[in-house]
Amino acid sequence: MIYLSADIHHASLRTGNQAHCDISELGTAKLFLQRIEQAQVKVTCFITGRCFVEEWADTRVLCMSDWVEIGGHTWSGFTPQIWHRICNKLLGSYNGPHWYQYLDTLGTIKIIESKTGKRISCWRNHMYMHGPHTDRVLSKLGIKLCSDGVKRNNFQPLESKHGIYNFPINIIPDHEHLYHAERTPEWVEHWQKRYSWSDDFGSQSYYIREWTERVLSQLKSCAAQGLDANLLIHPITMYLCDKFQCFDKILDYISTQETAWLSDSIPVPHPSQDFTEETRHA
Repeated sequence: MIYLSADIHHASLRTGNQAHCDISELGTAKLFLQRIEQAQVKVTCFITGRCFVEEWADTRVLCMSDWVEIGGHTWSGFTPQIWHRICNKLLGSYNGPHWYQYLDTLGTIKIIESKTGKRISCWRNHMYMHGPHTDRVLSKLGIKLCSDGVKRNNFQPLESKHGIYNFPINIIPDHEHLYHAERTPEWVEHWQKRYSWSDDFGSQSYYIREWTERVLSQLKSCAAQGLDANLLIHPITMYLCDKFQCFDKILDYISTQETAWLSDSIPVPHPSQDFTEETRHA
């Protein structure tokens, strides 16, 4: 099974990718959606709350698609940054204190429900930022699954003590492993020296064609072993790299496999043994 997801942000976030793009990020998401619908592949789109307020006309197009499931992606992508940096420094939580993360998450859930009529069950924090309060907050607000982090050998959702299922990305991500936009080789080298960043796939960045081959190799390896693949794609990143040319190759392969929304990966609870016995003898 392939679980494909996409992260999409409001234009007023003013990311580095957005600064290098000649159309809006939601504009790239609509181009991405055209390909998804043509390939008839399911995708879970994690969208920031402000998209539903500031760019609803474009966001609505994604929400109306039969192939799209909507998930939450924080209200505003952890802005203002200074607030979150202070919280991280003083409280050890970039997401902010419990009360703040609760309100941020609740506001995102409510705006999505008010615009679409649907209550979301899946969540991914911006930058996969899974804080110390995340599981408890999401559980209280009825979220069932969170897809933060990158773990190459994690092939199924794992339940936390708060009842939330965590299902990290297990295929090499795009944004932080691709040369594109401001992420030139020189920029990446400077960034690595400053932060010594690495994830479960290492610290190296690649040009789009080599990254694509790695993605396809990993997807095919999962399929050969009967393992579930959790793949994240940023539409704006694919647009900036080569106007979706390499993503189309990935999609050609994905369309030959079974796909599902991330909510479909949530384990179905089974009746307890005592309840089963009582029912059997009723």
